[in-house]
Amino acid sequence: MKKRIYLLPALILLPFFGCKDNNHERQETSLKKKLERKYEKAQDFTFSNWVLKDNDSVRTIFKKNFSSKQLQTIVALNRVDKNTFHTVDTLVIPDKFDDDFMAYSPFPYTLKQAESINKLAVFSYAIQAYGLYENGELVKWGPSSMGSEKHPTPEGLYFTNWKGEEVVSTFDDEWVLKWNFNIQNEEGIGWHQYSMPGYPASHSCLRLLEEDAKWMYDWADEWILADKQTVSAKGTPVIVFGANDFKGRKPWLNLATNNHANDLSNDLLNELVGKYRAEIEKEQQNRQSVLAKK
Repeated sequence: MKKRIYLLPALILLPFFGCKDNNHERQETSLKKKLERKYEKAQDFTFSNWVLKDNDSVRTIFKKNFSSKQLQTIVALNRVDKNTFHTVDTLVIPDKFDDDFMAYSPFPYTLKQAESINKLAVFSYAIQAYGLYENGELVKWGPSSMGSEKHPTPEGLYFTNWKGEEVVSTFDDEWVLKWNFNIQNEEGIGWHQYSMPGYPASHSCLRLLEEDAKWMYDWADEWILADKQTVSAKGTPVIVFGANDFKGRKPWLNLATNNHANDLSNDLLNELVGKYRAEIEKEQQNRQSVLAKK
């Protein structure tokens, strides 16, 4: 079977900035100009298709043509990992590589509705990706493999609970979940490192690349327990949203013809966060009160 690889431009979204004090305004203006330069650079990208011959080794070709860092970008954009990337028929690849993976973000760089939220994780079912925000500023994004069609990840608001560096799944003791952070205790849903095959394949959990799972393991907050049965304060808010076309074309492959095909609009995400903001702020205030008493 011939394997086709499409090339894609970097994805950039222009942020929205408000004015506060002069120093903050200067910082925002500097960041805005930086992002605008990235956006302008993205418009110059051209596209081409790679066709791999049947007798070619995918691993050999990629080792010859791409650096380790570039390969990290390729696997992330295609929702695969270094052990599975050679098993898919089609890969989307930037024709120019940016050192900053944030340059390819489908998530908006700023969210007005999240300015009052210390930390927020959002997972998009449609594009199988997550975005992490701190006070409305995007700090990280990356790929995910969410619940399969048979075992979907329910949409809604969650909060991080407990975590473990290496956890054996209660559903199947052969599943070892590294850098696991639980977000729904009763159902056993959490994010963790596991195989990324390039499509939603999990048993309702949120699979991540190992480097992402490890980073998020340290980033998010655990719940605070009064005792073994009582939760005093919840952890970091997590929103799962959208729907996946399980039988349709992988949405990131559409980037070859439209470099903004996967963009999530400010309006969409602001409306989403606004829906849950009151509850999130209530839990955030409660957590601050609990911590203040310790």
